Amino acid sequence: MTRAQALADFQTALHVSHSQIFTYLSCSLKYRFQYVEQMPAERVGIALPFGSAIHTAIERYYRTIKDKGVVEPLETLQEVFEGGLNADLEKRNIPVIFKKEAPDRQSVIEMGKGLLKAFYEGIDLTGFEVVDVELPLTARLYTEDGQPTDLMVTGILDVVLKDATGNIVAVDNKTAKQPYAQETVDDDLQLSAYAYLLASNRYVLPTADVRCRFDVMRKLKTPKFEQLYTVRTARHRRRFAKIANAVLAGIDARVFVPTRSWLCVDCQWAKACEAW
Repeated sequence: MTRAQALADFQTALHVSHSQIFTYLSCSLKYRFQYVEQMPAERVGIALPFGSAIHTAIERYYRTIKDKGVVEPLETLQEVFEGGLNADLEKRNIPVIFKKEAPDRQSVIEMGKGLLKAFYEGIDLTGFEVVDVELPLTARLYTEDGQPTDLMVTGILDVVLKDATGNIVAVDNKTAKQPYAQETVDDDLQLSAYAYLLASNRYVLPTADVRCRFDVMRKLKTPKFEQLYTVRTARHRRRFAKIANAVLAGIDARVFVPTRSWLCVDCQWAKACEAW
């Protein structure tokens, strides 16, 4: 399947994504505002445009290696990040919530450049082949007893690598202040979704394990780059499908209730939640 065909399937199929599943599990009322009512956002946390701009810069890094076999200069990646962030912020007509550690646009830009420097100096692709970048995949969602549903699971994988022994490695790029615990990575549902998509699309054998990795850029005074590996088995993929079907049952039953958590700080629908 060509990339154009994959994107067409991704955009037109009746689908559920990991992002939608995560949103429902973290706060089903937010899911209702965002996906059911498609309510305009009241505000946006800086983390959203910041993360998008970081991802665009890292995509540029990997795509240039895949397509041209060369490594972009660090300065180019930093320029891509800064340009993407500025373009995003300038088109928004809602308040942007900044953080204490980066209280304005310029400090956010400097933080992003520092994180990209840590990534650039820490990443090592020795022994790896870049298979694809920002790879859109779709797969049929099955019930727990193996029956196909009408829905497709979709996802866009940041990076897919192949190691020296031919194993596929799904890589997701993250920014974070606190370190990721290995047990958190081992239980992360996003990586299970990626493994489900890779197995369903024959990147690995149907019952094979899938190697996954988080590449984490830590938002510290001196930024750090950390990598955490994990594995997703066929059991993890079945569990993901079970969770996805349970979420869909909740949506069909119109079960939407607020959930208080640290995510509320940046919620784009805080006033709507208070008025609910």
